[in-house]
Amino acid sequence: MMDGISAYREHTITTESKGRLIVLLYDGAIKFLRLAQQELDAEDFAKKGEYIGKAVDIIIELDTCLDMESGGEIAQNLRSLYQFMRRHLLEANTKRDPQRIGEVIGILADLKEAWAALAE
Repeated sequence: MMDGISAYREHTITTESKGRLIVLLYDGAIKFLRLAQQELDAEDFAKKGEYIGKAVDIIIELDTCLDMESGGEIAQNLRSLYQFMRRHLLEANTKRDPQRIGEVIGILADLKEAWAALAE
């Protein structure tokens, strides 16, 4: 049964458009940052750091996938945003700053909305 579910998930992911996959990555990063905020409120700083780390991993993946040659100015702007978000989240993690986490969630939500419109 699990093999069938795994095969279905893999097929679903491999048949998604690139834009839809990017939207899913943004969703994941936002989810992890919201969990990080909850753990920060609960003063579970280890879990908060773990969730921020997962969000940063997704942002690194998004940055790595940029096509800098054909992407032009848009790719450059996205790279700058991804680097800013990574720095902001590292500061949020060390300073236990929920506002910085919220700011990154806002940026990710805006990017997700733009990609969702393109993926339709």
